[in-house]
Amino acid sequence: MSNPALSNNPALNGKTLTAEELHRIYDQPAATTTRPGVDAPLETGIDAGQPPVITPSDRPMTYENTISKTVMLFLVVLAFGAVGWFMPGLAFVGAIAGLALGLVNSFKKEPSVPLIVAYAAAQGIFLGGISGIFESQWSGIVSQAVIGTLAVFGVTLLLFRSGKVRTSPRMTKIVLIAMAGYLVFSLINMVMMLTGLNSDPWGMRGGTLGLIIGGLAVLLAAYSLVMDFELVQNGVQNRVPEKWGWTAAFGLTVTLVWLYLEILRIIAIFRD
Repeated sequence: MSNPALSNNPALNGKTLTAEELHRIYDQPAATTTRPGVDAPLETGIDAGQPPVITPSDRPMTYENTISKTVMLFLVVLAFGAVGWFMPGLAFVGAIAGLALGLVNSFKKEPSVPLIVAYAAAQGIFLGGISGIFESQWSGIVSQAVIGTLAVFGVTLLLFRSGKVRTSPRMTKIVLIAMAGYLVFSLINMVMMLTGLNSDPWGMRGGTLGLIIGGLAVLLAAYSLVMDFELVQNGVQNRVPEKWGWTAAFGLTVTLVWLYLEILRIIAIFRD
């Protein structure tokens, strides 16, 4: 949920070099050393031991091509969501596949378009299946959840564009800890529901407590969106290669899927 695919790669982490630093790197020859037992020299340079710096590209990542990639992923989600809607039995398969592909994509050093598209397809099947089940119980709930998701996304984007909302190192640490705690709570709740230790349909997330936890999860997802926007902005400003736009689109998809599920659950608890 913290999108390591965005924050852990050198292309989008905000590392920007000044003109003087670039000139100094260009003028200084790389040093070479030899490791014991290794015949080939190892280029160290001035940044040995540091993450690699992505140099500006002739075909850089832009807001336009990043948006187009994000839209394409959501079209894939919608297309496969239709499959899941009419075949809700595939929702569990989609959930497992989406989780596995999400982890693989998050920790890959280079973006893989086929794997990112496969993630969108798996999540589409899962979202379509779970949405169909919820819609059969509470008519109109899916459209309400979609409107709520778009509202949170739009407000967060407007606040970010206006400069009124930004991340901070301290707040980011707090949010990441809260996300980890939320993940542990969700896993425990799932185990209790599957084993019958809790007979409530929502497990420990029923009633007022469930609404409070859901509200906190929406706030965490909104902050995650701000982190996504900043990382996209860093990639564009650093003129990183266009391929990293796929990683940014993947990160946004992960956050929006999470946000939609939380809002869907909150509305269901309200209407239960």
